[in-house]
Amino acid sequence: MSELAKVELFESQLSEIVEDFSYTHQQKLPSVEHYLLNRNNLDAYRQALHQGIKQVHQSVTNHEKPFTGVQPHELASLFESINLDKHLGSVSEVLSELDLLYLNDAVYFDQPRYVAHLNCPVVIPSILAELILSSINSSLDTWDQSAGGTLIEQSLLDWTCQKIGFAQPHDGDGVFTSGGTQSNLMALLLARETLCEQRWGHSVKHQGLPPEHHRLRIFTSQASHFSVQKSAAILGLGYDAVIPVAMDRYFRMDVQSLSEALAKSQQAGEIPLAIVGTAGTTDFGSIDPLDEIALLSQCYQCWFHVDAAYGCGLLVSPKHRHWLKGIELADSVTVDYHKSFFQPVSCGAFFAKNKHHLSAVTYHAEYLNPLSQRQEGTPNLVDKSLQTTRRFDALKLWLTLRVMGPKSIGEGFDRVLHLARQAYMLLLSHSDIQVLHRPQLSTLVFRFKPEEIDDESQLDRINVSIRKALARSGEAMIAATKVDGHQYLKFTLLNPSTTIRDIHQVVDGIRHHGLTLAHETLFTSTQEAVA
Repeated sequence: MSELAKVELFESQLSEIVEDFSYTHQQKLPSVEHYLLNRNNLDAYRQALHQGIKQVHQSVTNHEKPFTGVQPHELASLFESINLDKHLGSVSEVLSELDLLYLNDAVYFDQPRYVAHLNCPVVIPSILAELILSSINSSLDTWDQSAGGTLIEQSLLDWTCQKIGFAQPHDGDGVFTSGGTQSNLMALLLARETLCEQRWGHSVKHQGLPPEHHRLRIFTSQASHFSVQKSAAILGLGYDAVIPVAMDRYFRMDVQSLSEALAKSQQAGEIPLAIVGTAGTTDFGSIDPLDEIALLSQCYQCWFHVDAAYGCGLLVSPKHRHWLKGIELADSVTVDYHKSFFQPVSCGAFFAKNKHHLSAVTYHAEYLNPLSQRQEGTPNLVDKSLQTTRRFDALKLWLTLRVMGPKSIGEGFDRVLHLARQAYMLLLSHSDIQVLHRPQLSTLVFRFKPEEIDDESQLDRINVSIRKALARSGEAMIAATKVDGHQYLKFTLLNPSTTIRDIHQVVDGIRHHGLTLAHETLFTSTQEAVA
């Protein structure tokens, strides 16, 4: 390029810069520097947070029901006029818009008649932690991005290892995760890597799947979490590698059925890779017989993983810790603090009894976590995580424990377990409600079943409609599931502030809608018979 051409190009680029600046100035577009959190903008930071807290305060105060009953298409119509290329300009305007688009119709888990999914109300220290961790924005992948944050997370991991029983001989370790699905994936990944190394001297991490991988099998209860199947697919084993094991009458994994399934699989030339026990199934809150399953896993020399995403609150329960007997025998454990520890999403963790197994997810990059740093003793948590950039979610649990103590959390979980037993007795007292099981944790599965209707398809339709009617009214939020192909309703209790009086009101609502629907069904059937 000639010197003249270079000058002309420079003048052209300079003209564009001046034009862009002029346009920005004329349009009075906000500068990003104005919104950055730094010492120059602390007043704006404080004012914005004050407005946000005021908005949340108002929303929580004004909502007396868990839901408004809004339908997807009704809410979607409000988004049609939103132009994301045009900013509103002020925090107050944006928060007013957020009220309309989100807060007015949000589902409020703090409401005592929210008894649907595994969503808990959150404790205030954890919300304070959310503010701090988001403001400082540490990334927990390497020491040079987090410093003390790394040590806080590691302290909590060590503490939970002790609660599980992995503390001796000080060989257990873990890492915070996004939740149970990621933790269960890590468990099966470690199981696959360990078995292939021990059995064939084959490193899947370096060499890919061995030719024999199609023979690997995972055994888990019919009531276990769907993430077991999902993990098998992601790991290249496929859904068919998961063998569902029958349940006993308490909806726990049946040990005799597991023993038979393992023997049959081995006789067919298959290789037991892992057994996944569940400490708190999603549908029934049932806890598998962990100690007995551990013995079978030792017999067949396969990995034993315990999914305690739901039941992990028992680790700090003053009354019911013994229900987790056998968890200390597991090779790995899933914990979701954002369920029974009353933490905001997301706040989960994965634990391995042998910390060396976590090397299955280690990769050293010179620009991030070079091997030399490990040799120097630098603790880079990315060495044992599936994630790289990772939020400082551990701070939520840290502040909670330091402000409240673990006993308070355990007592809160015990309270919902007691409420579940009260709710069970209440449901049994109604002749038109069929209860499927006695709760172990805080989940109840049942259905509305009046004496005058015995047609299963009609009962299914009525129970589907009951849930929809409750949600549409917003008076309560309940869950649903299918058992043996038929429709059931479900309570999942995780709010220590919910009382048996609240459950009475929810049950009254179920029976009110159920009786109305039953009468309509009988009337329609009569009319059809006459016609």
